[in-house]
Amino acid sequence: MGNIKIENLLINFKTLEKFKRFREYGNQELTMMEDLENKIIENNSKSPFYGIYIGDNLVARMSLYEVSRKYDFYFKPSQDYLTLWKLEVLPDYQGKGYGKALVDFAKSFNLPIKTSPRINSHGFWEKMDFIKPHYEMERDLGENPLLWLPEGVEEKDTKQ
Repeated sequence: MGNIKIENLLINFKTLEKFKRFREYGNQELTMMEDLENKIIENNSKSPFYGIYIGDNLVARMSLYEVSRKYDFYFKPSQDYLTLWKLEVLPDYQGKGYGKALVDFAKSFNLPIKTSPRINSHGFWEKMDFIKPHYEMERDLGENPLLWLPEGVEEKDTKQ
């Protein structure tokens, strides 16, 4: 398989078209598509979207947003963190390390990571060393987030 190259996806209509190949294209995908459409200014715009190409085919993608420490309700000490969202690998390319490569790329920023996994994907996230935080009704708003904690970071105790 060789080295997997993670690319920051350009904000353009070609990328928008490639997103349509992913399973989650539809109602749940509208926010990501709207994000992309709203940011289509020029090809060199910084985007939160990352992907892996095999030839001209986008085979895996994710979005990665940096969240300010003022919104940190999960980590101790409080700090900026990443939200990893919409990680997906096309079916023909699953099981080949592309999802792991995207997660490892996100971890390389050495910031805590929060994700809200899709149903039946918890096993993957556990293999990637993500943990389930203590559920807090007000904080989690019906989500079941998972966290990755880099060295020196702990889950915030919300009972204090």
